[in-house]
Amino acid sequence: MNNDRINYINTGLIVLSCIVAFFIPFELFLFSYGVLGPLHYLTEIGWLHKKNYYTKGKYDFLFLVVLCAILFYISFIKPTRDATLVPDLMLFGFLISLIFVFVKDWLYRGVLALLTIVVIGFLNNSNSYFMWIGVFLPTIIHVFIFTWLFMLYGVLKEKSKSGFISVIVLIVCAISFFVIQPNSLNYTVNAYIQGSYRMFDLLNFYLINFLHLDQLQDVSEIFKTNAGFVVMRFIAFSYTYHYLNWFSKTSVIKWHQVPKKNLIFTLTVWLISVGLYIYDYNVGMHALFFLSFLHVFLEFPLNFVSFTGIGKEVSLMLNQRKN
Repeated sequence: MNNDRINYINTGLIVLSCIVAFFIPFELFLFSYGVLGPLHYLTEIGWLHKKNYYTKGKYDFLFLVVLCAILFYISFIKPTRDATLVPDLMLFGFLISLIFVFVKDWLYRGVLALLTIVVIGFLNNSNSYFMWIGVFLPTIIHVFIFTWLFMLYGVLKEKSKSGFISVIVLIVCAISFFVIQPNSLNYTVNAYIQGSYRMFDLLNFYLINFLHLDQLQDVSEIFKTNAGFVVMRFIAFSYTYHYLNWFSKTSVIKWHQVPKKNLIFTLTVWLISVGLYIYDYNVGMHALFFLSFLHVFLEFPLNFVSFTGIGKEVSLMLNQRKN
């Protein structure tokens, strides 16, 4: 399958995700997160492992695994009362990944790691620190902004017009949720969906208030207000396409080219995961929490590779124009 065809398929998937998200955003999110999500985590982690997680050291990924394990422990095993500890771990994992990607010498790594801790100590006093790092970074920034940047990097690298169309369509569809707000598309969110979505309700609450769509006083209002539906459409669209983008590029990324036993293991764990979500969505959420956040942590180095790749491609294009 050539790249143009893949890009056109991607554009179609973006539009399809957008249309479905307009009508049934909560249902779409729960389906995508519970069915597509676990398969994405498993296959991406396997693919990243083959790429050595894009870091300089062979075992750098273990540090990120430990950070994620600590995050899981303080979130579910022994919940912490320190509101900044979770975002501190997230930001430390993010910044330490930058070091892992570009620095190999352990002395420099140690010095930079200490500097990172100092920086976090200053940042976590900010009023919006928890919102940006604890809520937005592992969710909407990860699934929408980083996905868009990853796509942009590929477009710049391949000089692809069809890929550029996908990048533009993704932005247009995202904006459409905030421009087109038909009240006729409001619908009743039943108790099951509200209960299944409760681990994500803070994301909606913070997004609504941050974008000044409304001034909600209670988290439950995300299921009843027009602003709640607007934001949910955007979230459902972002998550759904994040997963579909990964699977649509199988022939390019080649994440499926693994030993047969690995593939069987992946499919088995995936089926068990889906079964847990069907049995009780919140049980599935708790059981898959570690795997979900692990794929976020392990993808951090790749995010920095994409950032620098975009910078290099833009710089190259500017130099070519000058010449």
